[in-house]
Amino acid sequence: MGCMSPKSNTKKNLSEQEIDRMVVAQADDESAWEKPIGVRRPKPTSLSIPADLAARAAFLAQAHRTQTVGDWLTRIIQERIELEEAAFAGAKQDLARKIGLKR
Repeated sequence: MGCMSPKSNTKKNLSEQEIDRMVVAQADDESAWEKPIGVRRPKPTSLSIPADLAARAAFLAQAHRTQTVGDWLTRIIQERIELEEAAFAGAKQDLARKIGLKR
C-alpha cells in the first residue's frame, strides 16, 4: 500500500478506514513520521474586577448552583464571546452583501 505524502501532486480522498489502515501499517516505521510537534497550554490569566461586581457575580454563581464563581464567570464570558463573534460575523456578511449590491 503506497503512502500519499502531502507533497504528492496526485490528489485522492481517503476514507477514514483507509487512513486508519495506513497509520497502523506505518506505526512502527520511524521514517514515515515527521518530527513531533510540541504544544504548550496557554497560561491562565488573572482578572481584577471591582469588589461590588465580584459580590454580585458570587451571588449569581450560587443562584445558578455553580461550584465556583470562577466557573460561572468563565461560562458567562464564553457565552458572551460566542454572541459577539456571531454578531461580528453577521455584520461582516451584511456589509459584504451591501458592497456586492453597489457594484
